Amino acid sequence: MIRIIRTDSSDTDFIELVKELDKYLAVKDGDEHEFYDQFNKLDSIKHVVILYKEKEPVACGAIKEYNEDAVEIKRMFVKPEERNKGYASKVLRILELWAKELGYEKCILETGARQIEAIGLYKRNNYKEIHKYPPYEKMENSHCFEKVLAN
Repeated sequence: MIRIIRTDSSDTDFIELVKELDKYLAVKDGDEHEFYDQFNKLDSIKHVVILYKEKEPVACGAIKEYNEDAVEIKRMFVKPEERNKGYASKVLRILELWAKELGYEKCILETGARQIEAIGLYKRNNYKEIHKYPPYEKMENSHCFEKVLAN
């Protein structure tokens, strides 16, 4: 049974999933991990989604205001053993719905060139690659995307 909840960054299940995500990214990002890590702190994230399989948290994501029109998708993660089951797309759809409910017009995000699976996920979910936005504009490894939320 799949269950999805809305919460915030103080949720202990979210914190544990993010620890796994950070370990994964430390390897994937290599020398650039420290730069990216500074923009991924949990203290000001008020909108978090966690996907549970049975009672086990297996996927998460969050949105954080970027400006008055856009939220940034943050901290997307699916446990490796649970990948390729559509969980990331489910989390993404809930985050988009939540952003729309909050009155935002679009979602933006940054991911690294080495996160090939993430790039595929966003393209499959109709995100379009855009020019790099601050603070990523000088990062060669960064890929930025946006999706305008339908009315």
